[in-house]
Amino acid sequence: MTVDTIIGRLLSEHGRTYAEEAGITLRDKPSPLYQLLALTVLYSVRIKADTATAAARELFRAGWRTPRAMARSGWQDRVDALGRAHYVRYDESTATALGEGAQLVLDRWHGDLRRMREEADGEPDALRGLLRDVPRIGPVGADIFCREVQAVWPELRPYFGDRACATAKDLGLPHTPRGLGELVPPEDHARLAAALVRVGLSKDAAEQLRHG
Repeated sequence: MTVDTIIGRLLSEHGRTYAEEAGITLRDKPSPLYQLLALTVLYSVRIKADTATAAARELFRAGWRTPRAMARSGWQDRVDALGRAHYVRYDESTATALGEGAQLVLDRWHGDLRRMREEADGEPDALRGLLRDVPRIGPVGADIFCREVQAVWPELRPYFGDRACATAKDLGLPHTPRGLGELVPPEDHARLAAALVRVGLSKDAAEQLRHG
């Protein structure tokens, strides 16, 4: 199978970003950027991706799509919303992290993560460091946010984390961010990165791509 064929299949079969799956129409605006941050918090524990996505949908369905709305929501209400999505074991600690994180975004960046972008001044390492100040977000979570937000923050492109690069190597593709970035137009970098992560989490999908 040629590189072009593998890339085409990755994008067509697995190229939905995690933000899209959670119902986020990602734009460089305060509300969708915060929704991506909340989704990142949900993904930052050992839990199934589908469960984290369902939890995000429950939170947004409740109307908590901005840091102000999240900060004003009741802790028990957040726990209940997570419970409806079967986000168990981590529901109480995550409800706390979401509340504290929303307040941090309000206090430090006035509710607008574009201010965090400005503070990072185009440096991915600086941005990852700022993200790790948000409760619950560690190195993996920072990579998740950067991988997705490159769709609207082009200075991060091409952003392919270790997991995406490892999957690319396993598939016989270039396995550096620069090498992967050259395979698709810049506007598809986030989709390709998400596709590689999805395939890396699915043995069946990886086998199908390797063997056609």
